[in-house]
Amino acid sequence: MKKLRNHSQLKQQENSPKEVNNETEPFSPTDLYFKRDIVKILKELREDMNRNADTLRKELENIRRSQEKLENSFAEIQTELRAVKTRMNNAKEQIIRIMEITQSGQQTENHLKKHESNVRDLWDNIQWANLCIIGIPEGIENDKGMENIFEEIIIGNFPNLKDTDFKIQEARRAPNKLNPNRPTPRHIIIKMAKVNDKEKILKAAREKQSVTYKRTPGVPIMVQWLANLTGNHEVAGLLPGLAQWVKYPALL
Repeated sequence: MKKLRNHSQLKQQENSPKEVNNETEPFSPTDLYFKRDIVKILKELREDMNRNADTLRKELENIRRSQEKLENSFAEIQTELRAVKTRMNNAKEQIIRIMEITQSGQQTENHLKKHESNVRDLWDNIQWANLCIIGIPEGIENDKGMENIFEEIIIGNFPNLKDTDFKIQEARRAPNKLNPNRPTPRHIIIKMAKVNDKEKILKAAREKQSVTYKRTPGVPIMVQWLANLTGNHEVAGLLPGLAQWVKYPALL
């Protein structure tokens, strides 16, 4: 046992100086080169990282500027779109106003045309299509009616018109009320449906000059156009014998 213990102590003593020597032994050249390489590599890595960081910062700055430009462009586009929308709305309102004015003008024109037509029809109905028969004694119409008297005048004086279908809208005495002190019979107003029919009768009356009614052959009568009779010279041109007592056209 004693020998074994001594042997282990000897081993420890032998190993101890070697360990001390290892700790105090300087680095070898290979280790220095390795360290230098490591430092160099780390330095290069740091420089590369700095360069990459600078490049990245520049790229980020460019991206930021591009983003600002895009935002500004987008804002300008939005402004232009709003302006275009406003112009479109204004144009739409103007078109609507123009359409309203055009429609109003068209309606006004239509109303004017309608009024002109109504006035023309009224004028034709009141004067242009009216015939005035002067000289028919009072009371004859009580037996046959004025339409039949008119038909007898046409047949007796204008044979070429007897087959013409004349349409009468109204036939009456004028004035409506009989004046017992009136020396002459009231006029008979015949309102024709067509102006052309009135023109045919007037033309035939001018050509014949003397128009009579069969029941009073000794008394001439006169057929005249109310609106066209403006003076005694026209009456004298148709029936000279009646000019002295026909001073004005009969009025409705």
